[in-house]
Amino acid sequence: MRHQAGDDVVVQLLTPDGVRVRHPEFDVDLSKGQYRGLYRDMALVRRIDREGFSLQRLGQLGMWIPCLGQEAAQIGSGRALEPADHVFPSYREHGVAWCRGIPPLDLMGMVRGTTNGGWNPSETGFHLYTIVIGSQTLHAVGYAMGMRMDGADSAVVAYFGDGAASQGDVNEALNFAAVNDAPVVFFCQNNQWAISQPSARQSGAALYRRAHGFGLPGIRVDGNDVLACLAVTRAALAHARSGAGPYFIEAVTYRMGPHTSSDDPDRYRPAGELDAWRRKDPIQRMETYLRNEGMADDAFFAEIEEEGDRLVVELRQGVAAMPDPPVDHLFRHVYAEEHPPLEKERAWYAAYLDRFETA
Repeated sequence: MRHQAGDDVVVQLLTPDGVRVRHPEFDVDLSKGQYRGLYRDMALVRRIDREGFSLQRLGQLGMWIPCLGQEAAQIGSGRALEPADHVFPSYREHGVAWCRGIPPLDLMGMVRGTTNGGWNPSETGFHLYTIVIGSQTLHAVGYAMGMRMDGADSAVVAYFGDGAASQGDVNEALNFAAVNDAPVVFFCQNNQWAISQPSARQSGAALYRRAHGFGLPGIRVDGNDVLACLAVTRAALAHARSGAGPYFIEAVTYRMGPHTSSDDPDRYRPAGELDAWRRKDPIQRMETYLRNEGMADDAFFAEIEEEGDRLVVELRQGVAAMPDPPVDHLFRHVYAEEHPPLEKERAWYAAYLDRFETA
């Protein structure tokens, strides 16, 4: 089924009312356990996300970047990945990190300032979070080009938002990928707001159409439909792995929370918009489908709720137990080799702190 959004087609397999529909090109046939697993992924990622925001408000984290409302886009695309694939995220892909086995405490340690990253990209297939808007797309293309030169049967996914699509880096990455047939999938989560700028102020056309101008296929998918996101990303990855070149996916979703914990969306979002998108909630949609198809009952959902409760306790205790890193960690890993000017600065700062301890 193709759902019309203006003059742009959106691939959808699960309606906001939880009704399963079929698509002639993109579809999935999963086991009962797999359908239930997608719900569990989304529900637990939302619990992690809410707890991260709460811990920031309690002063335990320096900041938090919510993914509330975007769980289907991230879990659907994340579960389409193969182990040998590599992900270049921005800073909001907590759901994709979950799919790649990144412990939630590692994400929280990064924004607490305990670590400079928290995981090994070569072991997880998941690059470090990128704060500079859009720069990870160029890194992704370069990595994908190297994989192709090595003859690897795998692909790269670059995640970014609708605001990042306006950056020069993203457009350069699209061009480099197209002319070099790089095995990379560009996954744009259009959550409607680039901080306080709506999509209509960023682009005069659907973002997936930009791909066509660079010479690569692009498609629009319902980003609140986990099944459609899974099906479309699987197809895009298969396209990239086959040597056919890059692919562009625009997942139309909605950021239900603030841009970050420093943001107040009530200052710029129109009244009623959030309520309208809540009726398209990806988790509620999947729950309705599971119940209607007899694949899950009250006991299953209670079990997931209890698992979330245990996870939240573990996160609170884990964050509270994180040791403060030594102050001189600020100066580590800045340069690969010894750097005398930096060492001079480190010594000066250590002496400066010693003044307070002896006062």
